[in-house]
Amino acid sequence: MLLVIIFGLVTILCLFSLVRSLKEKNFLGVLFSFGTVAVFGWFTVMTVIQSGYPVAH
Repeated sequence: MLLVIIFGLVTILCLFSLVRSLKEKNFLGVLFSFGTVAVFGWFTVMTVIQSGYPVAH
């Protein structure tokens, strides 16, 4: 399931963005990064629960 992998990568990249925005005290960046982490993190968790973890063939 490629969707889980893509959602997971987006979530990880946004976590790095959130930490960087916090260090630079960029509050608008923190707001958007946190929102993206929340949405894509939720989609990642729910997709894993619904479809299961992707297996290697």
